Amino acid sequence: MKLLSRRRRPAVTADRPSPSSDGDRARRAVLAAMRHELVPLKNVDAAIDALPPGSQVSVTCSPAKGLEVTEELTARLLDLGHDAVPHLSARMVTGRDHVARLAAWVRDHGVREVFVVGGDGTVPAGPYADGAAFLRDLLDHDTGLRQVGVPAYPDGHPMIDVGALRAALRSKQELIAEAGVQATMTTQMCFDARRVTSWLRDTRAEGITMPVVLGVPGVVDRARLMTMGVRLGIGASLRYLRKNRSTVTALLAPGGYDPTELVTSLVDQVEPLGLAGLHVFTFNAVADTVAWQRSLLAAAER
Repeated sequence: MKLLSRRRRPAVTADRPSPSSDGDRARRAVLAAMRHELVPLKNVDAAIDALPPGSQVSVTCSPAKGLEVTEELTARLLDLGHDAVPHLSARMVTGRDHVARLAAWVRDHGVREVFVVGGDGTVPAGPYADGAAFLRDLLDHDTGLRQVGVPAYPDGHPMIDVGALRAALRSKQELIAEAGVQATMTTQMCFDARRVTSWLRDTRAEGITMPVVLGVPGVVDRARLMTMGVRLGIGASLRYLRKNRSTVTALLAPGGYDPTELVTSLVDQVEPLGLAGLHVFTFNAVADTVAWQRSLLAAAER
């Protein structure tokens, strides 16, 4: 199945059969399982208004805003009927009492999934310097969680070497499995499909079996992508953009960055790579990203 860019769409022929293979259905399922990441900024109200009913939504956290803001936005989205997944930053948790409060909040709000990250804070607020340490204490509580997501880094991490990253994934996979909870890994935003594919094949060969959710940029204005991308720690991927003439040309085109080519090249490998869905870094440009998703799904039906 070849999905079509929204910029070049040929006329639909009436006699073309609808795709029906298992592979095509799996690709469409991945496109449909798209999670929109929201950042608690001033423009978040407009982003929420643009969400389709019952959306999957991921809510970020930052040292500047605090976990309380993440909790408040998550609760608001849940009240609106969305499937909200809060990010919990280990370095922002002050201690075991704080873990107990978070566990109670998760249970009381009916949160079924959390995304656990180490966090960007230079100095931890408590004893948790990484996600695994925090996870151990969180999963000791009755949270009611069904799934826990953890980050993965095909493009590397500026402060952690590759061996340590792989070891952390294995440790978290075992830890979450022992708690009887489903684990998933979500990749950092990466613009290089070949890098993602190579990294994932190597990761699978080393025994990491967690379903993977691909972190991809949404349809976003060029300036917003660059400025927020640097803040989110994707400098290596942005350097790739500067080296890739066709992608830079796309960034400079009217309408900003279109992730269609990146996404379609990856979802064509949905089964061998164990892809479970898409995590879209919307930068709160939800309306444009929703329209793009609909165009991809419409093209997949042709």
